[in-house]
Amino acid sequence: MKYSGIGGQAVIEGIMMKNKDQYATAVRRPDGGIEVKKDTYVSMTEKVPFCGLPFVRGVFSFADSMILGMRTLSFSASFFEDDEDSEPGKLELWMDKVFGEKVEQVLMAVVMVFSVIMAIGIFMVLPLLIANACKQVIHSDTIMAILEGLIRIAIFIAYIKVISRMEDIRRTFMYHGAEHKCINCIEHGMTLTVDHVRESSKQHKRCGTSFLIIVMLISILFFMVVRVDNVWLRMVSRIILVPVIAGVSYEFLRLAGRSDNPVVNLLSKPGLWMQNLTTSEPDDSMIEVAIAAVEAVFDWKAYLRENFPETEIPETEDDEALGDSMNAKTEIPETEDAEALGDSMNAKTEIPETEAKATGQTTVQEQAGAAENTDLTSEETLHSEDAS
Repeated sequence: MKYSGIGGQAVIEGIMMKNKDQYATAVRRPDGGIEVKKDTYVSMTEKVPFCGLPFVRGVFSFADSMILGMRTLSFSASFFEDDEDSEPGKLELWMDKVFGEKVEQVLMAVVMVFSVIMAIGIFMVLPLLIANACKQVIHSDTIMAILEGLIRIAIFIAYIKVISRMEDIRRTFMYHGAEHKCINCIEHGMTLTVDHVRESSKQHKRCGTSFLIIVMLISILFFMVVRVDNVWLRMVSRIILVPVIAGVSYEFLRLAGRSDNPVVNLLSKPGLWMQNLTTSEPDDSMIEVAIAAVEAVFDWKAYLRENFPETEIPETEDDEALGDSMNAKTEIPETEDAEALGDSMNAKTEIPETEAKATGQTTVQEQAGAAENTDLTSEETLHSEDAS
């Protein structure tokens, strides 16, 4: 496996792929066609040098992924909105009046803040409260930290199991699998075709699911060290340490995505196992959408030529047309003047035999005969030299 630098995420009936500052969202429209939107997004880690520092960039990279995710989800959802002709409600009218053209950005910000608060409450605070109920029975802080971590993982698995029963989420998990398969196909040196993508793995070490599991596992180690007796202070410590744990987890995920070290691969196993819950085998139509998203922002042929020169890359019709136009010979049609000029250049001047004898010139027939005699003489000379 060789790192390609591309990443992505599943959206509603589609996939977003990102390469450096370019990203493309491909969506399967209700009429069966594929809509591809290409745009740019400069991450905070590139805008502000401090945000790109190790153990700091993880938090801002996570924020970037949420912002871009909300943006691409909004685009994909626009193809499946119901009641487009219905009149807006009072809340919509009020928000349009107050925020004007920025109403969509405000809604995205509100949803993001609400999502973060809910995630911290469900996956950080709730496991602590449940584990704290067992404190009268368990007196070891180490065992309490492990129990809290196991409860956190159990809640996460239960949450994924519940939402996966929804048809839309189930299809999103299939697109998630198509995204992983496309990246694995390229990074393992195969051409980006439906057959090759289908054969590739739906698990990838740089997946966001792996990131969440790593966060939960590393949090166990942190909370073993950070020990506070008061339950409210422990709750505050969990919230404060979220950015620190996210930063450390991101650095490990970054290392795992670029390394084939056996130890790193072993430590990545829990995240890969958990991806069996968030990814499913896609159908060919979903793979086509994923390929369209990749090709919009990534030149996979150039990548394969550079990193996998042994891979045979078939020429497409566009490549063949380009090659034909580059190698084509220019044919210049002959005009009547050109034909006449060619005839005059190649014509042999015939001199009448009588005039030739009178002037001492040889005729064409005599010249030809002399040439034949010369060839015969040369051949006889060669044979005689060979014989000697």
